[in-house]
Amino acid sequence: MSEIRENYFYTKEHEWVKIDGDFAYLGITDYAQNELGEIVYVDYEKEVDETLELNEEFATLESTKSASPIYAPITGEIVEVNEKIEDDSEVINESPYDDGWIVKVKLSNKEELDSLLNAKDYEAFLATL
Repeated sequence: MSEIRENYFYTKEHEWVKIDGDFAYLGITDYAQNELGEIVYVDYEKEVDETLELNEEFATLESTKSASPIYAPITGEIVEVNEKIEDDSEVINESPYDDGWIVKVKLSNKEELDSLLNAKDYEAFLATL
């Protein structure tokens, strides 16, 4: 079974959001990294200081199986990209919730979090797949 973290928010497209004050880290879930297989490259569509709009593609993860777009579950300004995964994209497979985050954003609208799944709801969603 895939790891699901409490106090994170999730989408049905298998992205996660971790809130840290006025900032949020975005990444993909353990389920998603497992489905993708070995991630070999991260292609950022957006850079630091650019605004990320809700549901906008901000990165593509290339794996041994396919290339998968990653969409923004929230709106905000990108303040940091994870350089660790630029150099070693397998970190996403090894540690999707800790070291494998993709971008850090300054939140524009915390109310958007209300439309995301909590851990219990995401677990129930996975059970339907």
